[in-house]
Amino acid sequence: MTGPSDRRDGRRLSANARPSGGAWGLWFAQARAEFVASLRAPDFVIGVVAIPVLLFLMFAPPNARAMLPAGTRVSTMMMPGFGAFGILSLVLFAFGVEIAQERGKGWLRLMRATPAPAWVYLGGKLAMSVLYAAVTLLVLFGVAAAFAQVRLSPQQWLQVAGVMLAGGVALAPLGFALGFLARPRAASTIGNLVFLPLSFASGFFLPLSSLPDFLRNLAPYLPTYHYGRLIWSSFAPAADITAYTGIEPAGTLVSVAWLAGTFVVFSLVAVWAYRRDRRRDEG
Repeated sequence: MTGPSDRRDGRRLSANARPSGGAWGLWFAQARAEFVASLRAPDFVIGVVAIPVLLFLMFAPPNARAMLPAGTRVSTMMMPGFGAFGILSLVLFAFGVEIAQERGKGWLRLMRATPAPAWVYLGGKLAMSVLYAAVTLLVLFGVAAAFAQVRLSPQQWLQVAGVMLAGGVALAPLGFALGFLARPRAASTIGNLVFLPLSFASGFFLPLSSLPDFLRNLAPYLPTYHYGRLIWSSFAPAADITAYTGIEPAGTLVSVAWLAGTFVVFSLVAVWAYRRDRRRDEG
């Protein structure tokens, strides 16, 4: 007789073995593992959620009474900027820097020895980051309404959150590419070199209208600027967006095209870099 742990091909499974649920079951297990691992590092959780909120509290409440020409509060325009700042931080550090560091520890080499496809590993990180991004936005929205006089309709709150999360997914391949291109020891430095200029030059910290002309001239060529512009367009009139940024609107379709192009280009770069990394391990 054969036991319940026997396979039809004659091999025996462990007594603790259980069905994986296929590729999607592996993805769910990976996402859960990523989430549990991050919870065991409270400094990561606090940093991800707290830093955008604290920065918002430093800059936005003093501007809560300032109004733009069409009636939007400056603090309302600043709120999604700091949310986008937090999501970009997740993209570059939870994806890029962490993947590079795990490469250095040999974790990806171990993952390749398992039956799990590569997308399960990357998809697990993406799911964890989307969850943390949603928590960050929830806290930020509550603080903005309580302390910075941000007033939006329920539909506008949902639109802002949806655009921010969707744009974060579109920027995710930028982090994946960084993770597979950067050397593990240099990944954190490179991440900051990309992260801080993108945040400032896209108007996430301060209105672009208050920044030097060369930054305003550079902004329309950055995908993160178009990310911010799509968020502002989800609740603010075009006149207020122009007054806040100092840049004439290029149209929603242009901004969508920039994010779509960013997603495609950096996805191709990330796939190429992943395959190059795999060949190095196999060689």
